[in-house]
Amino acid sequence: MRRALMSLCAVLAATAVAVTGCAGGVGDRRAPREPGARPEKLTWQQELRVSDAEQRLTKLCMKRHGFTYWEDRRLTLEESRPVRYVQDDVAWARAHGYGSRIDAENQKVRESNPIGTYRQSLTPSRRAAFDLALDGGDDVRTLTAPLPNGRGKIHKRLGGCTEEVERKLYGDPAEWFRTSKIATGLGALYGDDLMKDRRLTTALRKWSRCMEKAGHPYNDPQAAREAVRVNTSRLGGARADEAFAFEREIAVADATCARETSLRAVASARETYYEDRLRDRFGEDLDTYRSLARRAFERAVRIVPERD
Repeated sequence: MRRALMSLCAVLAATAVAVTGCAGGVGDRRAPREPGARPEKLTWQQELRVSDAEQRLTKLCMKRHGFTYWEDRRLTLEESRPVRYVQDDVAWARAHGYGSRIDAENQKVRESNPIGTYRQSLTPSRRAAFDLALDGGDDVRTLTAPLPNGRGKIHKRLGGCTEEVERKLYGDPAEWFRTSKIATGLGALYGDDLMKDRRLTTALRKWSRCMEKAGHPYNDPQAAREAVRVNTSRLGGARADEAFAFEREIAVADATCARETSLRAVASARETYYEDRLRDRFGEDLDTYRSLARRAFERAVRIVPERD
């Protein structure tokens, strides 16, 4: 059980659960925010659109400098859905399992990275000019963000088209970098409490009992996915269809039990509870981070359409 919670905490810290938009359809149907309310986190659909806008703006910027830059919009909106620790979309699991085939296709694209191939095809002088246009030269500024636990800082060099794009979307790249590292690093401050949270451990035990009744005795979602990984490796490429059938079977049971036990809702509520206890120290930074992200999304919708 402790290993399950450690896995959960790692995901929660990195994604802040991103619950809204993950259970129902893939579209963004959120109601307008009430005046004076705290800014909301972006859904994964909205984050994807911001990422697509970053690619589009980078492509346009690099074109002005005389270079080609590729956008990657191969995946549909449905295929782009991230698979969180808690996955409760039964229909998605029935179609994609845990997304192994989507991941495999993505890996092929990464290995044949068209941008990297194009860059390597350039002459040394043009390659240097490409790098300068994309990221700036040696004299670009360095952004600094202190970690919320007070144990060090993160640095990032920013210049060229990368800086131009961040400025167009977020307004202030330095403030975006600083607050984003705070927002994504808060889990380290409440992780131990979350791991021991009674409501969360109870929900995980309910999920485990549900899975056992379904004929899949796993202690936690991570154990279920590890069993799928081991089985896929054992069967090998010659029996890939058989392996994927097993993956889908386990993923459907996982999602069904997560939905029946409200595991996602519990995990989200408890993570929010512990995060809110830190608002006296980090509330302003969190609100700034979410406001900048929402501003970026509002600009992104004027730059790129939502994926089909």
